[in-house]
Formats: sequence, structure tokens, C-alpha cells
Amino acid sequence: MKRLFGIETEYGLSMPDGNPRTQVNDSRRLVAACTVPHALGWDYSNEDPRADIRGFRATHLSQDPVDAAFDEGARPGGADERADRILVNGARFYNDHGHPEYATPECSRLLDLVAHDRAGERIALAAAKAVGATLYKNNSDYSGASYGTHENYLVPREMSYERMAAGLLPLLISRQLFVGAGKVGSEAGRPVEFQLSQRADFMTEVAGVDTLYRRPIFNTRDEPHADAARWIRLHVICGDANRSEWATAMKVGMVSVALDLIEIDEAPVWRFADPVRAFSDLSKDHEFCWKIALGRDSWTTGPDVLESYLAAAGKHLAGKDAETDWVLSEWNDALIDLRTDPTRLADRADWAAKRALLATYAEDVGKWETDAMRAAELEYHDIDPATSLFDVLVDMGRMRRLVEEARIGDCMATAPNTRAKHRGQVVAEQADRIEAIGWRRVVVGGKAVEFEVEGTQ
Repeated sequence: MKRLFGIETEYGLSMPDGNPRTQVNDSRRLVAACTVPHALGWDYSNEDPRADIRGFRATHLSQDPVDAAFDEGARPGGADERADRILVNGARFYNDHGHPEYATPECSRLLDLVAHDRAGERIALAAAKAVGATLYKNNSDYSGASYGTHENYLVPREMSYERMAAGLLPLLISRQLFVGAGKVGSEAGRPVEFQLSQRADFMTEVAGVDTLYRRPIFNTRDEPHADAARWIRLHVICGDANRSEWATAMKVGMVSVALDLIEIDEAPVWRFADPVRAFSDLSKDHEFCWKIALGRDSWTTGPDVLESYLAAAGKHLAGKDAETDWVLSEWNDALIDLRTDPTRLADRADWAAKRALLATYAEDVGKWETDAMRAAELEYHDIDPATSLFDVLVDMGRMRRLVEEARIGDCMATAPNTRAKHRGQVVAEQADRIEAIGWRRVVVGGKAVEFEVEGTQ
């Protein structure tokens, strides 16, 4: 695909003797145990999380009171607080509010991104084993705290906020039917036994710059990590952490397709009566009707919205490139299964695979017991192949694989052929001399060198 994209994953952390007051330091200690060759000294000079693409700067960022409890422990402050590691594969590994976070390098191919996301699991797992921790690739601790899996897309600056929001909001809400990770229970709103999305309970605004509290479906942070006169970094925070490689590829591929449609003014036009409620209602609809209110006595459905994007893409984007054609083909097949029998998605969609697994467990024990189901759900999200229920499904051939183990291993040490390649080379060759390094530039010997987004894709 023609644009750069990447994924940041905050992992749920469990330490044998951990508690909320030690969470930040436990996370720092885990990141510091990273065994992949790396450099120190993250460059924060080009970061401003309060800048808003709507043309202003927020006066403050909202703080989740539950998250704040994790920050009450001993914190070192300054450069050590995030324990940043800039890796030889172009990625970043760091502590974020008591969660080890892995940000993939910038990729321009979907399978590169899938492989680098899986490489991040392996890198984080090795560090976790070194300190006796368990890591979960999920988005909720069942106690009111949520941690994110953020997608990032390089978008031309001329694509206005209004065009992006109008073209993307309907897709971001409806795509959970394919790429939701599934969740036992509910932490906000209507109680349910099981829902599609891990993040739906925590989306409370339509649009906004916040990421930690009052979370929006459409995030408006304007922090491009590139030439701000030319680029926007679209920061998507409403998606789930996926174990399924298919779901990882599709959630990014679907947004990329929608961005292509927006660029040529061919994105479907939908106006939901209440986008936040629609996000929650789709997630919690156990009858699989997936209705979305458009206005008084006017409705559509999630599958209809997905079909409208697919139809527009089929008309205007088919044949553009091999990856777009793959996304459209998979989109079509998944939509047929969704309309015919949603359980057919259990070989590729996390929510469907997890739901089938838990339903079998409930049948064996004779009832749906929430605490037991949540324990089993955590085992699905455990990133250790030796103990993960997801990996059991993979080993049994019940979940699709897109990338081979050898490719994942290569991605632990090798950057993709984007500007990340130059970052990785500098780390490999001059780690001890680096004074500051970030997504956009490196400073060595007092000299700053820019990593350009063009020319290496």
C-alpha cells in the first residue's frame, strides 16, 4: 500500500508480587530487561500530544482516575521514567503508565506490519521472562482501567479533519464486526455476558485529542513525526489488541482503503444519530442484528455499512495493488460469512474464536460463570506460546496464519524498507554515540540527521 503505518501496543502486566503502587517501576524494570540490541535517549523534541488537527492546542489532557492510581508509586521522573529502548529493527520499546509498550517500526506493507507486530510480542515476552512477569495482549484489566492498541497512518496534510472524520467514523465503528478482540462482560453501560470489542466500554466521545480518559472514537492528535507542513499522522485509538494475524492485517488494511477513498472523494456518506452509542450497541448485540440508528425511525446495520465501503472500493480501487486486492477479497469473504453465519469467522476473527472457545467451556461445566470465563479469556491473550489458548488454536490449525516463524524472527533484528531502515542502521552501528533519536531524526556528535518518509518505501 502507498502509505506508512504502524501499531503501538500497551501490554497488560502481571508480576508475582506486583500491585498498583509498583506497577510503573515493574514496567520500567521489564523494559530495561530488553535483550534486543538497542540505543537509549529518545528524542521528545518533536512531540506535542496536545496539538489538535482541528487547528488548536488543548489546554490539558484528561487523566483517568483509575490510571492515576498506577502512577502513585515511586516514579523516577525525567529521562528514566519511560525507560526507552530504541531497537535495531527500528521499533521503540518503553514504559507507558505502568504498561510495557511496543511501537512497531513504520511499515508500508501489511504483511511487514503483521510480522513486526508479532516480533514485538516475542521481544516483550523475552523481557517478561527475564523479570518473571506475564504479559497479556489485551485492553482491559476488568477493574475499570483500559490500555490502548493504537494505529498510526501517514496522511497528506491537505486531507482535512472534516473529510477524515466523515469518511472514517462509520468504518471505525462497524469494523469491530471483523476485528474486535472479544470481551467477557461489560464495564460500562448495559451489562452483557460477552461483546465484540475490548475498547467499546471506554469510548465516550466522538472526537477529541485525549487518549487516557474521555476517549474518542476519532482521535484528533496532531503529532505527525514528520514534516508538519506536509503530513498528518492519523492516530486511531479505538481498536483492539489482536492476537489474530488476519485481524491485525484487516484492521489496518480497511482503514487504509477508507483513506484512499477519502482522498478521491468516494467514501460512503453515513450520519449516525449517536456514534458513541452505535459503537457500544454493535459490540453488545448478542442477537447479531447490529442495527445503527440514523435518525428517528431510520436505521442501517453494521454489515450494510461495511458493504458500502467494500462496494466503493471495488469500483474505484480494485487492481490498484496486490495488497488492496487481498484486503477487498478478504473483506468480501468475511462479509458473506458475517451475514450467513458469524460463527464461520472463528478461524480468523478474535472475537469469534474466543466466543466459540468459551461457549465450549460453558457447555462442559454447565453454565457461564463470568470469573472463570475471564480467567480463560486472559489465557487467550497471554503472549507466551507455552501457555496461550490462542496458540493452542493456532497449533490445532483452527486459526489462520499469515506470516512464517522465520519472518517473525527476522523482524526482531531487521527493520522494514522504510525510513525505519535508516534508524535501525544507526542503532546497529553507532548506538553508543547517539545523543537523541526518534521517529524523525537522530542526533550524533551534535549533528541532527533527518529520516525522510519518502524514498525508502
